[in-house]
Amino acid sequence: MRRVVLGLLASALAFGAQAESVLRVAMTAGDIPIVIGQADQGYEGFRFVSYNLYDSLVAWDLSSADHASGVVPGLAVSWTVDPADHTRWTLKLREGVKWQDGLPFTADDVVWNFGRLMDPKAPQFHPGQYADARTRLPDYKGIEKVDDHTVIITTKQETALLPYQLAFLVMVSPAQYARVGGWEGFAKAPIGTGPYKFDKIVPRERLELVPNKDYWDAKRIPKQDRLVLYPMPEATTRAAALLSGQVNWIEAPAPDTIDKLRQSGFKIITNAYPHIWSYELSYQGASPFKDIRVRQAANYAVDRAGLKELLGGMMIESYGNVTRDHPWYGKPSFDIKYDPDMARKLLKEAGYDTAHPAKVKIAISTAGSGQMQPLPMNEFVQQNLNDVGFDVSFDVMDWNALIDFMRASAAGPVAVRNSDNGINFSRNTQDPFGAICRFEQTNQFGGSGSNWGGFSNKEVDEVCDAATHEFDPVKQDALFAKAHALMVDNAVMVWIAHDVNPRALSPKLHGFIQAKNWFQDLTPVTVDP
Repeated sequence: MRRVVLGLLASALAFGAQAESVLRVAMTAGDIPIVIGQADQGYEGFRFVSYNLYDSLVAWDLSSADHASGVVPGLAVSWTVDPADHTRWTLKLREGVKWQDGLPFTADDVVWNFGRLMDPKAPQFHPGQYADARTRLPDYKGIEKVDDHTVIITTKQETALLPYQLAFLVMVSPAQYARVGGWEGFAKAPIGTGPYKFDKIVPRERLELVPNKDYWDAKRIPKQDRLVLYPMPEATTRAAALLSGQVNWIEAPAPDTIDKLRQSGFKIITNAYPHIWSYELSYQGASPFKDIRVRQAANYAVDRAGLKELLGGMMIESYGNVTRDHPWYGKPSFDIKYDPDMARKLLKEAGYDTAHPAKVKIAISTAGSGQMQPLPMNEFVQQNLNDVGFDVSFDVMDWNALIDFMRASAAGPVAVRNSDNGINFSRNTQDPFGAICRFEQTNQFGGSGSNWGGFSNKEVDEVCDAATHEFDPVKQDALFAKAHALMVDNAVMVWIAHDVNPRALSPKLHGFIQAKNWFQDLTPVTVDP
């Protein structure tokens, strides 16, 4: 008996001495994303913070690396539009869900969250959260509770895209907001319904999350003991942190480090996904890009194949907001390709040449969510454009400053003061409105940042309006394809690259599935001792 007891004691001590399994991620973010719901630092903040601490009513399917992600039930199990009134949507909420403090999730919580995001008169309204939410739900009108597990959302006009839009809005705990006395206190102790719970923040250094063992979806209870998120905007710093063992996962490894990382046994994972790296152009004031010949010339000037070589193959050449094999690509007549002679010809017709260049200034960031390798990429494109008759300069700022710049539009005070003619701002293009119409509809200009430059075209407006009001998915796809073809034919922006979302992982990590989506699920990842 004594031997059995000693054996059990030894086993217990050995088990207790086992190291905690920790997933340690180096993000491209310049700082720790805010934790009060709608994260900042671009949608990398959503990937690592918003969708881990919180849930949305409608979720993304992140379960496959082979097919494009669609939307699936989240905190809502169903959503239906009123057949007699397409501005009214009924959402049935998931029963049995609990906030991380054990309180039940109810319709009252959903109504309160829409006040936080959309109602300036609500005491919990947060202007910064509204700034993000309004770009994703521009037609929101109101919300009402039917019963504890049913709400009705109304829109200003009928929109078939509400499920996609709701996937970008996360729900936070009203009870915790009241308990801690407002947003300042909430930021120190956030509570959601998500698969991870907040543990601690070390300012400007790291954010630590732990599994929510009572998460409503048992399949997505995290398989690590701890998730630690580090902001590391500089690519070589991220690689050094991975090689030294400080982290075991990095976002966007620099192309010149990939061979070394592979040789050291790290896994390089990529996948095509809906994301563009482009120049959005200004149509304000004396911008040279108001002339379609100048816009076409800029598209002809970019050597995308050369840029892909510079990036070690880590991109897909871009000729529109979606790839040419996508059902929304359509049949544009403007055949974008690398043709510097045609670029020079078009610039000459527009009154520019190397002696009298088209002077343009592009706002760029030094790093950031989805910005890939912004400094070397922008320098490469700058040389391409200057070779054909442009004179390109850059307005360089950090990522969060660029986000504010984007939201203010080309008519904003910074763009006007600095005479900026474009912005290099990576964009998520996984829903049809977000992929196409928000960039070119007249009503998306000013204050939302979607149609940053103020492009306006009556035919585009009519097609986009029809597409967002079409509930038949086949007809809707055809309308979005027509809208995209019009976007390309009007050379609305300079298309350069589709990202392949490279990341490098330690060989001790297993179970990660890189979805064809800007967002990813970290919960299946296991960490070897």
